[in-house]
Amino acid sequence: MAQVEAEQRTLPPLEHWVWVIAAAVTAVLLGFAGRYGYHRDELYFLLCARHLDWGFVDQPPLTPAIAWLADTIAPGNLTVFRTPSALIAGACVLLVALIARELGGGRAAQLLAAVLIATSSAAFAFGHLLSTTTVDVVVWLVVLWLTLRVLRTGDTRLAVLIGAVAGLGLLNKYLVGLLAVGLVGGLLVAGPRRLLRDRWVLAGAALAVLIVTPNVVWQIANGFPQLDVAAQIASGDSSYAGRPVAVALQFVIVSPIASVVWIAGLVALFRRPEWRPYRAVAWAWVVIAAVVLIGGGKGYYDVAMLMALTGVGAIPLVGWLSRGRLALRRVGLAAAMVFCAVLAALLMLPITSASSVPDAVVAVNYDAGETIGWPAAVASIERVTPPGAVVVTSNYGEAGAVSRYGTVPVYSGHMSVADFGRPPESADVVVAVGFDDPAHLRRYFGSVERAGSVAVGVDVDNEENGVPIWLCRNPREPWSGLWPKFRRV
Repeated sequence: MAQVEAEQRTLPPLEHWVWVIAAAVTAVLLGFAGRYGYHRDELYFLLCARHLDWGFVDQPPLTPAIAWLADTIAPGNLTVFRTPSALIAGACVLLVALIARELGGGRAAQLLAAVLIATSSAAFAFGHLLSTTTVDVVVWLVVLWLTLRVLRTGDTRLAVLIGAVAGLGLLNKYLVGLLAVGLVGGLLVAGPRRLLRDRWVLAGAALAVLIVTPNVVWQIANGFPQLDVAAQIASGDSSYAGRPVAVALQFVIVSPIASVVWIAGLVALFRRPEWRPYRAVAWAWVVIAAVVLIGGGKGYYDVAMLMALTGVGAIPLVGWLSRGRLALRRVGLAAAMVFCAVLAALLMLPITSASSVPDAVVAVNYDAGETIGWPAAVASIERVTPPGAVVVTSNYGEAGAVSRYGTVPVYSGHMSVADFGRPPESADVVVAVGFDDPAHLRRYFGSVERAGSVAVGVDVDNEENGVPIWLCRNPREPWSGLWPKFRRV
């Protein structure tokens, strides 16, 4: 114990300006939180929040539970709804600085690490919206920070805390399991392998399994639908999925300048003799990146690892800034960071009005377009909905929007919304939204005619603007038999 305490005292003090930078990030995100509108995924979380359970088709229950809490505190208030995300983004800035400190980074390295994350497109993106990724990133960073501390001090009792955090993260998203695979692989390659049989580490792993058990039981009881969702993502039929996108995102998702820094951090972990005890973390990234590329995962799955490596890379960056032409290097780095910050803000935050979002922004940031025009879209649907009709949508975003802003009953076969209820057997007039192929609908209804198109009220190229609205009559069979045919992941 005395040795551990002595080692902990050798750490540089945490630079107090890191707290200021973290708070500034949270404040900026809160300032923009109420602009535009809900994202389609947020609307889905709100639907799930009305049917809280230990699991859903495509996710564990934590993020819908957070959505329920925020919407209960202040119904319909976007700023309150997104406050957890803004706070998490600030926490990530702090955690990356702590990772730099854990490896001996002093004041300058901690500040550089904090500023690099505070000005990153990743922090703006996941800090602006409530998503499973938001929670996932901070869980990964906490686990990585504590893992580095275990590797530095040898105090494996921290593994119990790691297990608790990982278990909570698994109740949000199974990707924490990918981090665990990476860390186990790193320890097998670089050691110390004794950690894999340490009683505290095994206790931490058992605690993580215990915490996530209710969700696993739910998945098993429901045929493990998460596997179908994973297969769809691996096929590339999802945003930010596919190997070319995954490779490209490695170099821009934090920021272009941060990509140089995280690569420097990765190389330093492999090459610096004094960092030999931490080499398992470098190998963990290799394992994780290989799994994502081979398995066809989304390119942002390892964003937290890249952020952690940015904190590591801040230490050699300080050394580089202390050599050669000091003024030129420091001014050049400052200019590059300002440029990346401005670019990230323009692309990831709702700075312009919703009616004038540049096409280039939506082309780069798909999520920006998905936060615009939902009330107008719902109004365009209800205008063509006859009295007594129900609405059936092709995806959960449309269903969530009609549920939030509309007055007509709405159903969808997409993801877990399919389990929240089906149209009543008396529903013989249906307004079908977002189905591109009328021939598909004619298999299920005796009459299908075009009733209009969804209009979001502004000229934006998002997923809903202009999709068809169909008026369908006379279902060919009872809804009890028809509804399973509408289910999809």
